[in-house]
Amino acid sequence: MGKLVQVATNTVSSPVSSVTLTGIDSDDVYMLTISGAVPTSASDGKIRVTKGGTPQSDSEYDFAFKGLRTGTTFTNLSSTNEADIRYIGGWSTVSTSSVGGNAIVYLYNFNSSSEYSFLTSETVTMWSGGTLGPQGGGVHTVASASDGIQFFYTSNLTAGTFTLYRVV
Repeated sequence: MGKLVQVATNTVSSPVSSVTLTGIDSDDVYMLTISGAVPTSASDGKIRVTKGGTPQSDSEYDFAFKGLRTGTTFTNLSSTNEADIRYIGGWSTVSTSSVGGNAIVYLYNFNSSSEYSFLTSETVTMWSGGTLGPQGGGVHTVASASDGIQFFYTSNLTAGTFTLYRVV
């Protein structure tokens, strides 16, 4: 069983547009935890990789998730050639009255300069309409090293704790 070594953390207590965590510098698997992420208005949680500390907003992201919901049927959520990976740590129907989005995101190949950076994610969000849980993954289809991750909503982020770990 692996151990977790904390690389970076950020706790949001007042509105910000995004949280960026860097420090990926080895070929290990990394894990991002998101706890209690809350947007200022209904919004999707989104992720971008960083290269040299700068979030990559190119249209090189592909993702696919199964939307698990308690109040209705499952949904398939996927897209290609997007500017980010969506449905992580939140959902478009999450309101500011929610208790926040939570996720565990595993990051693979981030330090490799010859492979794509990809991730898998398990998210759960409790809100007035029930429980939402997108499960899936995404990839940044550029073969170059990534050193971190940026998390944001379409609206501002008002709360949450974000921690990046190296799995050893």
